[in-house]
Amino acid sequence: MKIHQLSVFLENHPGALEQPVRALAEAGLNIDTLALADSSEFGILRLVIRDWRRALAVLQEAGCVVNVHELVAVEVSDHPGGLASVLAAVESAGVNVEYMYGFPLHAAERSALLIRFDDAERAMAALVAGGIRLLELEALATL
Repeated sequence: MKIHQLSVFLENHPGALEQPVRALAEAGLNIDTLALADSSEFGILRLVIRDWRRALAVLQEAGCVVNVHELVAVEVSDHPGGLASVLAAVESAGVNVEYMYGFPLHAAERSALLIRFDDAERAMAALVAGGIRLLELEALATL
């Protein structure tokens, strides 16, 4: 149940973000979710797109530098301690969280987290053992 994420490296100047987004739009590709991180020198646009292989080709053809990473999506209770329960499950397995981003789900009091781990397979096993629900990309839009 891994989700593929495209990390697009951007120069940190006006208009740099618009170029890859426009290329995806012109190819008819919808962005399911995204996160943007920056520094003084560059930015990283993290994209989750259902047809990630086609999106990768479109972005590369547009001249973008892109890396592919595997994320794990989990459902979490949207209340104090929800995130702590996810982190406790993976900490006991010695898995490190590299980064994450989240968004609310349509279901009341539920959120989704997209997490990059240093060992996705071990993380998924620990999450399942800890009673944490793993999500597939297609399920995120319907929850």
